[in-house]
Amino acid sequence: MDAAAGPDQGSETVTVRYWAGARAAAGTAEDVFPVTGETTLDVLVRRVLERHPDERMERTVAVCSVLVGDRPVRSQDPATVVLAPGAVVELLPPFAGG
Repeated sequence: MDAAAGPDQGSETVTVRYWAGARAAAGTAEDVFPVTGETTLDVLVRRVLERHPDERMERTVAVCSVLVGDRPVRSQDPATVVLAPGAVVELLPPFAGG
């Protein structure tokens, strides 16, 4: 009954949400990756590409804007972007039109 309040809920995973072309390339709206403690964005992206090993996904991820929670991390080196367990990463490809 108290599952929603559990302190461990989602704490040992990082969720990646895919938008637009990234969703099409991944074939899913999101993936959940188990983690042990903190990880970095470069490690997570490598895991995304291992899970979806095709050129289309690689090309799409290469041009995506990235949000960690609601914080854009576009100009930061992915190796320096630390992701805590429970983080949500959004991969947003460029959008056409207006």
